[in-house]
Amino acid sequence: MSIYRVIDKLEAYVREGTVLPLKYRILSEERLMEFIEKMRATLPEEVGRAKIIANNKDRIVREAQEKAQAIVSEASSAHEQLIDQNDIVRQARTTAEIVLREAEERAEKIRAGADAYAAQLLADLDARLSAALGSVKKGIDALGAPKGTPLADAAAKSKRKAVERREAEQTPSDTAQLESVEVTP
Repeated sequence: MSIYRVIDKLEAYVREGTVLPLKYRILSEERLMEFIEKMRATLPEEVGRAKIIANNKDRIVREAQEKAQAIVSEASSAHEQLIDQNDIVRQARTTAEIVLREAEERAEKIRAGADAYAAQLLADLDARLSAALGSVKKGIDALGAPKGTPLADAAAKSKRKAVERREAEQTPSDTAQLESVEVTP
């Protein structure tokens, strides 16, 4: 039986007692002693439970504080990791942007060098073809003239020498053009 039930029964007994003037009641001493004995018998059990609850409360509060501390520590380390990862991602993006910009600049330089080289080659080819076309016309004119004309032979020879000299001059220029196009990393 719990202490509260004993107290309730004691209270009910007191109310049932005979009322005297000046609000006094007549109660049986024997019956009151029974209630006191029941309270004493019940009290250690209740006190024991209270001690267990108090001990458990301390343990539970301590465990809750430890868990809270562990959660705070874990959250703090997770926060630091996220910050580190964010910094790493930001640095990687910055590095990637720099590398991409440099690659685009190199590609533009290479394109410009290749375009200049192609334009130079086409200009040289145009000059050579013009010279060859001039030689062909002179050859046609020479064929129309009587054979063995010293003037036509001399013109053809001079044209050949001019083309050969031009080819000899163009080879170093082509090499220089190729070297200027190469970009060192």
